[in-house]
Amino acid sequence: MKLWTLVGLTLALIAGHDAQAQDAASFYKGKTVRVVVGFSSGGGYDQYGRLFARHANKHIPGNPAILVQNMPGAASLKALQFLDSGAPTDGTAIVTFNPGLITGSLTSPSRNPIDFRQFAWIGNIAEDIRVCFTWGPRNIKTFDAFLAKDKLAFGNTGVGTSAYIDDRILQVLFGVKLRMVQGYPGSADKKLAIENGELDGDCGSWTSMPEDWLRDKKIDIHLRFSKNLGPGMSPDIPWAFDLLKDPEKKETLRLLLSGAEIGRPFVASRQVPAPLIAALRGAFNATMKDTEFLADADKQKLIVGPDEGPYLEKRIAEIYATPPRIIAAAREIAGE
Repeated sequence: MKLWTLVGLTLALIAGHDAQAQDAASFYKGKTVRVVVGFSSGGGYDQYGRLFARHANKHIPGNPAILVQNMPGAASLKALQFLDSGAPTDGTAIVTFNPGLITGSLTSPSRNPIDFRQFAWIGNIAEDIRVCFTWGPRNIKTFDAFLAKDKLAFGNTGVGTSAYIDDRILQVLFGVKLRMVQGYPGSADKKLAIENGELDGDCGSWTSMPEDWLRDKKIDIHLRFSKNLGPGMSPDIPWAFDLLKDPEKKETLRLLLSGAEIGRPFVASRQVPAPLIAALRGAFNATMKDTEFLADADKQKLIVGPDEGPYLEKRIAEIYATPPRIIAAAREIAGE
């Protein structure tokens, strides 16, 4: 190809990119973008949603206002369904949700009738480093004591959430004798129930643990579901994979924990025009590097380890390509 042709193509691509950016800026100027959180306020998803919303405005072309809207219901399924049946599909609505529903779409398709390959993935702020614990006054100090205890009450916001899947893993793969209590609107409500003695413990995100719980050793942590350690986390907390010897069980566990890997995701409707998806993805990526955003996250002790939209779309495709025998095994644990 001749040099002048290459130069011409390069200039055309640059011009096209500039035109798309200008179009996005013209569209977003004066508008409001809603960040819809699939849970009530005060929990981990709400924290991350508001963290992003506080800093993304200056990175979206046209600098629209950003409004956070809590939309709890069906373990955040309601918020996802809102994207294509109620929300504007013009790039002014994005949703952050419980990624346990991704696994649920394979293990409980009638309860989670969503194909996550059909969303436009904007980005993921961080892996969800999850732990299972009991309230200190219950005096359960070791994993063996945890296994021996009978009828422990753990709370859930709904079937298919990350905590629900964690609880079922404890029951089926490890033999913990749990009584799962459903119907809590969000993790903040479960924490209050634990402090009030209504629940014995929970499985949840390390970053959403109340500071005084950790500082004052108000909880006993028995298991972690991530190989990575959260800030200040003791390496003595057993990693779930180390406690399982059966390779088939390990494969099943890996699928069941795939939602935690995609811990704090943001998606938009696939109907949003491609130039606006590109603008939102660019804004997300820029926000993840924003020094004020990172300082804000550090102040709140929130982990930042982002994944970009295209990577997430590829990862979702891999999850949906899981062998049927592993999906069937996972369905026995977390399915219908």
